[in-house]
Amino acid sequence: MKKTSKLILLVTMLTIPWVPVSAQEPAKKAEAAAPAEYKYKTPKLNRAKFDALLAKPQQLVVIDVRRPDELTTKGGFPVYLSIQASDIEKSLAYIPKGRKIVTVSNHAGRAGAAADLLATKGFKVVGAVGALNYEEEGGKLTKITVPEPKS
Repeated sequence: MKKTSKLILLVTMLTIPWVPVSAQEPAKKAEAAAPAEYKYKTPKLNRAKFDALLAKPQQLVVIDVRRPDELTTKGGFPVYLSIQASDIEKSLAYIPKGRKIVTVSNHAGRAGAAADLLATKGFKVVGAVGALNYEEEGGKLTKITVPEPKS
């Protein structure tokens, strides 16, 4: 029985294509770095369009749909409503309907999905923006410092 198991294991190992770990790493990094193609109805905003909306804050609500750890490590905008993407539908009652809405995520993927959902629910969604795209275009993000735990 043991010989049969070893033989099956050996045959399995020989039939599986082998790629050295060093050859796998660049592909994994490229996959992680490349954002998915934007495919939503809500327009994806560039820095100039978003800055124009930020110039009239009394008319705007910025909803950041990222996780708290993403906000602290990558940064965000100075004022926003934080509702994670998975909680948007449960939080509709807390989102003002009388203002223009811009949703935010890292590269606007989750923001686009959240914006499309909000638009179907009757909100005035004007766009989605990627915080990291905004920063790449020369925009300044606010970095959030996590306080040290009290001893």
